[in-house]
Amino acid sequence: MKITKSISVKELKQMAEKMFGELVKADVDIEKRIVILDMPMHYDGEQELLRKGSMQKNVWGINLHPDDYGTDNFIEFDSMINIRPSQGNPSKDVLDENIRNKIKDIVKEIVHE
Repeated sequence: MKITKSISVKELKQMAEKMFGELVKADVDIEKRIVILDMPMHYDGEQELLRKGSMQKNVWGINLHPDDYGTDNFIEFDSMINIRPSQGNPSKDVLDENIRNKIKDIVKEIVHE
């Protein structure tokens, strides 16, 4: 598990190879603008961010597909930790377009070639 403010696509590809081959699990704190990646389950990253002072309502799970960097398929907004009916998100998918855009902006700031 790694909390980062900067990571290359090459590093993401290395992480993907040792985990699932095509993706890297990540959690994003949209308030603190931080990302934790490279964990077996989104829950693990969520718990680490909560220990570091994040609020659960701000932490969202995503998958990054390094081979799709630069395309709309790079970020997959799918995780069990996203199921939050109390926040209007009854799905594993992040449904709120504003939250999706915040996540996209943060990932764009952190991931580079």
